[in-house]
Amino acid sequence: MDRDRDDAGRPHNARPRDGLGRPLAYAAKGVPRQPEGQVRTPDQTLHEAQRLFDAGRPFHAHEVFEDAWKAAREADDAGLWKGLAQLAVGCTHQARGNAEGADRLLRRAAAALAPYASTAPYDIDIAQLRAWAQQPQDRTMPRLRRSPNDPRR
Repeated sequence: MDRDRDDAGRPHNARPRDGLGRPLAYAAKGVPRQPEGQVRTPDQTLHEAQRLFDAGRPFHAHEVFEDAWKAAREADDAGLWKGLAQLAVGCTHQARGNAEGADRLLRRAAAALAPYASTAPYDIDIAQLRAWAQQPQDRTMPRLRRSPNDPRR
């Protein structure tokens, strides 16, 4: 079979995917994918990614962060979105049962987020996310933003 391509001729995997982003057979029924290249505000990005984390779909949260990262390539916060995308990929590996891959990606995410730890951009609790990512035990899906009752707000 020829490689899947999008309308512009770029390679694009059109196979359906399961809830954790694993490719399925072409004829299988997968879960809806996140639209690629979606332009969102930072608040919309964080809201959508958190919704996907809460639904147990970290692969799809990764796609949301990847759009933000691509849109911010030249911006000061590009590294933030890249780090959050790595965090979501680490969560994806964890959910798929790949503990070694999860730990590796989550450590990389924690390092990428380090430059933002003192600023809490977009009210993201960077210190909490970094601490969460560096725990070696089983993890639940992360909370991206501080609670409204958090005294650090």
